[in-house]
Amino acid sequence: MLRRFIAYYKPHRVMFTLDMLASLAVALIGVVYPIVTRSMLNDLIPNRKYRSIILFGMILLGLYALKMLLNFFIQFQGHMVGVHMQAQMRRDMFTHLEKLPYSYYDNHETGRIMSRMTNDLMDVSELAHHGPENIIISSISIVVSFVYLSTINIWLTLIIFAAVPFLLVISGVLRKRMREAFTETRKSMAVINAALESSISGIRVTKAYTNADKEAEKFERGNGNFIEARRKSYKAMGQFHSGTAFVTDIFNVIILIAGGLFLYNGKIQFGDYSAFIVSVNMFISPVMTLINFMEQYQNGVTGFERFLEIIDEEPEKDAAGAVDIGKVEGHIELKNLTYHYDVYDEDGRKIADEEPRDVLSDVSLDIPKGKTFALVGPSGGGKTTVCHLIPHFYDFLQGEILIDGQEIHNVTMESLRRNIGIVQQDIYLFNASIRENILYGRLDATQEEVEEAAKRANIHDYIMSLEHGYDTEIGERGIRLSGGQKQRLSIARVFLKNPPILILDEATSALDNTTEILIQQSLDELCRGRTTLVVAHRLSTIKNADEIAVIAGGKIVEQGTHDELIEKGGMYSELYSLQFRANTGEKYTAPADLLT
Repeated sequence: MLRRFIAYYKPHRVMFTLDMLASLAVALIGVVYPIVTRSMLNDLIPNRKYRSIILFGMILLGLYALKMLLNFFIQFQGHMVGVHMQAQMRRDMFTHLEKLPYSYYDNHETGRIMSRMTNDLMDVSELAHHGPENIIISSISIVVSFVYLSTINIWLTLIIFAAVPFLLVISGVLRKRMREAFTETRKSMAVINAALESSISGIRVTKAYTNADKEAEKFERGNGNFIEARRKSYKAMGQFHSGTAFVTDIFNVIILIAGGLFLYNGKIQFGDYSAFIVSVNMFISPVMTLINFMEQYQNGVTGFERFLEIIDEEPEKDAAGAVDIGKVEGHIELKNLTYHYDVYDEDGRKIADEEPRDVLSDVSLDIPKGKTFALVGPSGGGKTTVCHLIPHFYDFLQGEILIDGQEIHNVTMESLRRNIGIVQQDIYLFNASIRENILYGRLDATQEEVEEAAKRANIHDYIMSLEHGYDTEIGERGIRLSGGQKQRLSIARVFLKNPPILILDEATSALDNTTEILIQQSLDELCRGRTTLVVAHRLSTIKNADEIAVIAGGKIVEQGTHDELIEKGGMYSELYSLQFRANTGEKYTAPADLLT
């Protein structure tokens, strides 16, 4: 871990070196005052050397002016080194997060991830600046102080330094406890951020159901855990500081007793004794700096460990020898496909004792290029999983998925996904302009191409009716748009991408009937000439599909055209009858197998 931390210093080694040299100069300037004090007490004042007293005072004043400038450099540029390192770590984390598979985000809350990127890295930044400065400079200061104090009286110096082992023992015993406490604090802070992110994102639902008290209860539960974690960490920190401060206080007692005895027995002069008392702060100060640094060290180390937990997550990666698939025609084959997912705890760790849960079992499909294939069936049957496996969002261990005869493990994920467009029920739009959201389909598109895509999605006229047109900001998740407008914007995005394969995952299920008809016109236009996989609950929207497969319990139970499946009188026919009777208001009880 230390080697990985040090690696972040390399781009800033020049400024870091200057920062360390400035800190060393400040430490050395601190030695001048006790040296001048000793000289004045033993020589200048007793011998009434007036000019030397003034000269030494002016030199000391000049050195302190230099010290002021050096301290400014240390505080400004030194902290900027830490900021740049923090920015690089944040950049590395964001880049790595972009490469992590879908499954990672299924098991890790957004708020917890954000906590690691903000709070944790802030403490790492402080450690990056103060860590080397405190450790290196304080260590040098301790050595210099030992040498200088030894020139005054070696035996008194050795007595003082004999207390150091006690300090190290106390620090070692209490440090582990403090580290564990601060790690727990980090986790509790991440829980609060996750709860806060969830509550703020769902504020409209909270208001609609007047459940503010429930959200406050959930937040307070995390807040209470944070308070308890903080209590433990501050208790450990209090034990650490009080124990180490007690040892440093003993230094003063040792100096008072041992120095007094030395002075009484004539083994040290009064001037040297006075200088020793003043100079011993050269030793105590860096020791106290190291002691106080332990809290910052624990914060920074736990933050960096949590940073590495994300960095060390296995990213999505292509198989060895994977090739660019190029522009595909769109023939899709699923052969004996089986998929299951693991169970994770609230911290995103896999629960070893839990058996993986099967989602798909031995599924085979053949979707010819340019054809429309529909998947229907009860909720939880595995329809959306199929939609996620074709673009290789999740990996699978058994079976094959072939595009134009090429198994998707043998092609790069980027080239595969470049050929697939997806329109989902839950549309995600970025907090940006309408133009930027459509451009997400193809970032190098021209304004004319953006407008053409919007026209084909039947949303251009609405956009032009807005005061700022395509530059209109749509708010977080497109909150300023209606459901139908958001859906058409997502369709325009796919039009711009112009993929040969299209996946419609319940793209109209959240819309009212009137809006659905308008959206369906756009979708019909979008599907023309493309291989299309449609997942739909409203069976009336897929009656004209070239092929329909019914998935239930992770298996294909029926397959055929609409008319063939109706005539067969199986599950599809039951589902269709259920919806038909629901639309006409006729009471209908669904068979038990449709509800499983």
